[in-house]
Amino acid sequence: MTAPRSVSFLKRIGILTGTIVVIAGAGVAVSLGSEALAKRAADAPAPDAATVTPVSVEPVIFETEYTIQRQFLGQIEAGTQAVLSFELAGKLAELAVDEGDSVVRGDVLARLDTSLLDAERQRLAASRDATTAQLTFAERRLKRAQDLQAEGFSSQETLDQALATRDELTSRIAEIDAALLTLQINIEKSVLHAPFSGHVGAQDVEQMETLAAGQSVLSLIETSTPRVRVGLPLHLSADDIGDVKVSVNGVEYVATLDQLRPDIDPSTRTRTALFALDTSTDFAFGQSATLLLQTLVRSSGAWVDLDALQQGSGSIWTVLVVEDEVVRTAAVEVLHLQNDRAFVRGSFRSGAQLIQSGAHRVVPGQRVQVLASGD
Repeated sequence: MTAPRSVSFLKRIGILTGTIVVIAGAGVAVSLGSEALAKRAADAPAPDAATVTPVSVEPVIFETEYTIQRQFLGQIEAGTQAVLSFELAGKLAELAVDEGDSVVRGDVLARLDTSLLDAERQRLAASRDATTAQLTFAERRLKRAQDLQAEGFSSQETLDQALATRDELTSRIAEIDAALLTLQINIEKSVLHAPFSGHVGAQDVEQMETLAAGQSVLSLIETSTPRVRVGLPLHLSADDIGDVKVSVNGVEYVATLDQLRPDIDPSTRTRTALFALDTSTDFAFGQSATLLLQTLVRSSGAWVDLDALQQGSGSIWTVLVVEDEVVRTAAVEVLHLQNDRAFVRGSFRSGAQLIQSGAHRVVPGQRVQVLASGD
């Protein structure tokens, strides 16, 4: 019994001794490997420091208002356009102008045949001369009757008859004069004059045509003061409209409000506004024009480039600002878009260093190098 126990004890001692030897060898190997790795790491060159991204910034400048440019489509029309006609019926003897001709105020445009009126004027003139001769004789008879009646050789009835004859002839001459005046007016109305300077539009008759009273002869268009007719929203008043501009074929002209009608167009539900154009340009009346109306909006905010805006979570927009050379996020609300910039208000202070362009190259929390102005 004693011998087997001794053998078992010696096996256990051998196993323990072997384990200790293996552990010691492993420790020596680890130590030697760590020293080798440390030496290799010490001998390796140190890595370059991370490059700091340079960014250009601009200070945020707060403003208390901004303008909205609204556009309204309208059309150009003449300041005055009239359809001209004769007040009298008659045969058209002369049409003195053609379509498109330029005329000045007072120019003769057309004439009616006045041969019958001229003949009637001659008849009335002769009748007046005859009545005037009769009046002269009646005044002489009245004078003799007055003398005879004063001497007692003539009755009162004879004197009264002479007075009545004189008065009748005087009234007849006045009647003839009125007829002559009416005839002269009709002769003058037989000539159609230009009521204003402009250009001749459409002609509706031909020479030698017999016209009815009031029948359209031609249209006359005033070209010196073109106007633009535009329909405006009902909430706009004359006080909201100052000097505006009108764009025609890409060219802008200064315009001034001439009239703002009080009634509402039943088709468009707008108020008609007429604007006078300050230009001598010859327009084709009826062509389209765009009214450019500036509306002032009082609100605090700042202008930023569209490139500076980034889509945040949900419907929130953000911009990037630099604080102590570190990129930070600021939430903004877009109030108005205009071409390539936006008017916003948000969680940044006036004077904040805003990254206007190149915001896609950096992220919030990144350290950056702020470039000086002009770099």
